[in-house]
Amino acid sequence: MTSSTSRRTVLGALLTGGALAAAPGLPRSERRPGPPPHPAKPGARRTGTLFLGTYTSTTPGGTGIGVASYDAATGGITSRTVVTGVENPSYLALHPTGRTLYAVDEQQNGGVTAVALAGDGSFQVLGTQPTGGAGPCHLSVHPGGRWLLSAHYTSGSVAVHPLAADGSVGERTDLVAHTAPAPGPGQDGPHAHQIVTAPDGGHILAVDLGNDTVYTYRLDEDHGTLEQLSYAALRPGAGPRHLTFHSEGRHAYLACELDNTVVVCGYDPATGTLTPGAPQSTGTGEGTSYPAQLLVTGDGRFAYLANRGHNSLTRYAVEDGGATLRLLDTVPVGGDFPRHTALSPDGTLLFAANQRSGTVTAFRVDADSGALNPAGSPFPAPAAVCVLPV
Repeated sequence: MTSSTSRRTVLGALLTGGALAAAPGLPRSERRPGPPPHPAKPGARRTGTLFLGTYTSTTPGGTGIGVASYDAATGGITSRTVVTGVENPSYLALHPTGRTLYAVDEQQNGGVTAVALAGDGSFQVLGTQPTGGAGPCHLSVHPGGRWLLSAHYTSGSVAVHPLAADGSVGERTDLVAHTAPAPGPGQDGPHAHQIVTAPDGGHILAVDLGNDTVYTYRLDEDHGTLEQLSYAALRPGAGPRHLTFHSEGRHAYLACELDNTVVVCGYDPATGTLTPGAPQSTGTGEGTSYPAQLLVTGDGRFAYLANRGHNSLTRYAVEDGGATLRLLDTVPVGGDFPRHTALSPDGTLLFAANQRSGTVTAFRVDADSGALNPAGSPFPAPAAVCVLPV
């Protein structure tokens, strides 16, 4: 896959004053209760918010971070507004308090931007800090809420920024380049695609598509620096893109976009060591379908894979305590090139951002079987590459 098609997105936000799950590492007074699993009364209508990451430099393209509402009962989506002033906000992440939204500025001279979310539904762009890397495509907030982590596709590096009490981003405290092992077949260098904190909270994992590698780091929470502990090598040419943990924290699943496979990995919370297993089918047949990412349901029973080339969602049963993915079926996504997917907070809806068709589609998730059924109508969203329902 070319560098242009292998860049990414994700998003997050809170605008409606809805509840968010408690965040480890935050004072109890800063924590908020999680959302109810279902509407409070039978037939009651509950509305959530979707934040949409876009590319603003493409034609057609977005004009900033999209903000929409969704009906939790029907899956219907309606537009609300756009947060402007952010270039190519292709991936989004929410602070654990729910008060600040962060976006990458996916450009040659990369940056990260903070947006304050007010209870009355208004926004304030707090500012942008340079990351020191090129083409930032992913970011995440450390669970303690004090550090912002970002991954740079073009330069193959990862960065750390401090977060102030008001949610604004401070000057970068670390930048680590992925110099070893050597790039995979057909790659011109490292291409960091994702950086996340493991469920144990003590290890940071960075996925590099160019080096066919997942790196494990320890974050110094006093100084904001990364220490590499180990790395896990995938088979040459796999092109690992995004990693998703099982709810029990001892297994993780890799979407490998270049060889059209998924890989179940063992994970040791004590050491942060990741152990990849054998590649598995995406259910999309021969050829490369550019798998984007996996989602795992909150109860850990099902997983879903977005296939961009095949324009489908693959459903897996998760078995053996997370150690096994059993392929069940694939369903059409209802759009073109599903770049990013996300589950609603209560797990009843799945949303897909379809980059090339410029749409967001929604599916009802059957709690017993994990089956996906289309919900609502495709929502127009030019160059949508990331979606986070809250």
